[in-house]
Amino acid sequence: MKTELILQALEAKHPGEHEYLQAVKEVLLSIEEVYNEHPEFEKAALIERLVEPDRIFTFKVPWVDDRGNVQINLGYRVQFNNAIGPYKGGIRFHASVNLSSLKFLGFEQTFKNALTTLPMGGGKGGSDFNIRGKSNAEVMRFCQAFILELWRHIGPDTDVPAGDIGVGGREIGYMYGMYKKLARENTGTFTGKGLEYGGSLIRPEATGFGGIYFVVNMLKTKGLDIKGKTISISGFGNVAWGAALKATELGGKVVTISGPDGYVYDPQGISGEKIDYMLELRASGEDIVRPYAEKYGVEFFEGKRPWQQKVDIALPCAIQNELDEHDAQTLIDNGVTCVAEISNMGCTAEAVDLMVEKGILFAPGKAVNAGGVATSGLEMTQNAMHLQWSAEEVDAKLHQIMNNIHEQCVRYGTQANGYINYVKGANIAGFMKVAHAMMAQGIV
Repeated sequence: MKTELILQALEAKHPGEHEYLQAVKEVLLSIEEVYNEHPEFEKAALIERLVEPDRIFTFKVPWVDDRGNVQINLGYRVQFNNAIGPYKGGIRFHASVNLSSLKFLGFEQTFKNALTTLPMGGGKGGSDFNIRGKSNAEVMRFCQAFILELWRHIGPDTDVPAGDIGVGGREIGYMYGMYKKLARENTGTFTGKGLEYGGSLIRPEATGFGGIYFVVNMLKTKGLDIKGKTISISGFGNVAWGAALKATELGGKVVTISGPDGYVYDPQGISGEKIDYMLELRASGEDIVRPYAEKYGVEFFEGKRPWQQKVDIALPCAIQNELDEHDAQTLIDNGVTCVAEISNMGCTAEAVDLMVEKGILFAPGKAVNAGGVATSGLEMTQNAMHLQWSAEEVDAKLHQIMNNIHEQCVRYGTQANGYINYVKGANIAGFMKVAHAMMAQGIV
């Protein structure tokens, strides 16, 4: 595989799409050796086909605000790869949404979904619509307008969207309600639905729960336990909440959460009613964490990220590239044991390279945060079977899936010196499944 030539061609074809190009480069560098062991991949131009999405839908979303003014946003759906199942990936509503970020997320989703072993392809979608400050009526009208354009291109066996940043149970409900009306069918086309109409138990917690299950397995490779460990978490939404809940349940002590305004440091630990308060903060729509510091009398660091604190475990749970090389060095200097991305590509490439070079236990989002989409896959299964499993059943299946993903990473990522390169392991494991599926189905 001529990695540099492929990357140069992509950069020329897609200039300025930094997140997407970063994600592709990370995967290509990881799989180069195993790819070259399969000359049939080269003959089929497999990489050239894999790095480009199957199709992209871009559309305008006109909607009317509460003052009667017409607003226009852009909507997207990137259907990246369906070699192993229907396209599957979240919808993100955030001012930062652009084509590059969605292509990166769809590309990552393809391998993440392959790691779960469930039959799901990769996709992603969203809009530059900013949820902050919008009324329920405005959110509903926007969601309905968004689906009015997208509904023809999704379906239970075609493309199954889910939630993401800015898209929770409320937004899924509005979109699914509109889809159901237009498609005249009641199927599992969306995941993250309410329990009253086909949702799965523990889905809101699943990404955080799965991330902690993965971290526990990472620690075991060093003979360590999460019990008694101090943990730094970024974000304060569903992912961070689920991670804080499970980490605390297993005996860890979460000492930070963060938002766009800065971060909170609570040396006594974020547990009990404090974890419940995270949900109140998110539901407020203000997108800030300062009120936590004011309510519980702890320190707030305005405009800062939580990686300056001395902790045993650091868990990015917010957004891509939120932990850079300087942050990584600070964590290493402070004696961090384990860093795991529960957000998608939460660390910059330079930060990842530094942690791997220094032998830190580090694992990428496509492995660590796969519990969310895995539980979405379990929701799809429940919908297809027209039943609902108990929380214990779903959690047991989630736990097993995360254990299996960890085993795949160890299998493909263990180096001669015994260090487990989880980045390489996750990329190769996901790639090999997708590659074999694509080869079996011909040049299509």
